[in-house]
Amino acid sequence: MANIKSQIKRIGQNEARRERNKSVRSELKTRTKSALFAADDGADDVAAKVASAARRIDKAAAQGVIHPNQAARRKSRLMRAVARTGETAES
Repeated sequence: MANIKSQIKRIGQNEARRERNKSVRSELKTRTKSALFAADDGADDVAAKVASAARRIDKAAAQGVIHPNQAARRKSRLMRAVARTGETAES
C-alpha cells in the first residue's frame, strides 16, 4: 500500500472509477446480447433493442469508459450481425 497521501487518494479514485466502469461495460454486453437474441428470434422490437444498444455504446464512449474507435467497432459488428440474421430469416 502506498504511503504518499496523494497516491492513497489516487488509488481510491481509480477503484471508484473501476467499479463504475464495470457496471457500464456489463450493461453494454447485456443490451448487445438482448438485441442479438431478439434478431435471432425475429422479435418485433429488434429495431428498438438495437437502437438502445447503440445509444448506450455511444454514451459509454462519450463518458470515456470505452474508446471511440471501440464504440464504432462494436456498433458496426452489432449492425452486421443483425443484418445477417435478417437475411437468413427472409430466405
